[in-house]
Amino acid sequence: MSRLTEPLGPQDHVLGRPGAPAQIVEYGDYECPFCARAHHEMAEVLRCAGKDVCYAFRHFPLAQIHPHALLAAQAAEAAGAQGRFWMMHSMLFENPDALGPSDLMVYAETLGLDVRRFARELRNGAHLPKVESDFRTGVRSAVNGTPTFFIDGVRHDRGWHAESLTTAVREATERAAAVLSPPYPSSLHR
Repeated sequence: MSRLTEPLGPQDHVLGRPGAPAQIVEYGDYECPFCARAHHEMAEVLRCAGKDVCYAFRHFPLAQIHPHALLAAQAAEAAGAQGRFWMMHSMLFENPDALGPSDLMVYAETLGLDVRRFARELRNGAHLPKVESDFRTGVRSAVNGTPTFFIDGVRHDRGWHAESLTTAVREATERAAAVLSPPYPSSLHR
């Protein structure tokens, strides 16, 4: 059983509340067709799980087979530096076959980013260290493909479809509730 070696921290982009009973960390690649499908599945999980889940996305660009993935990951981080990570994240997954430099500039403009700053940061590799750091944490956590999900620090190997992930979130929530509830009936409290 593989475990997540780097817990969630301030460097992560998260949706949901950090103290939620279930935490999901996804390692993904914006040019991966399976990740694009998992993006839609994850949206359903978040809709169903609501306040019970905290979701983080980490970059794991498979640059040898996806030539645009590394730059796309940097584009997401550059958008994040302007408060638009999740908007760019969705846009990239909605357009996995259009991730060239000119496409990224169009997305930046569409999102209302400071396009000159965005272009400069991509050109200078300003966000490459963050992307590389995510990748290294994935390698240390035995990520060997995308998408890879961890739920409460344990690799989720039961598939990445909404039903499987929602079931795992429900199980994690039940485990968290069991830890917080007393081991004996409340009627014994007198």
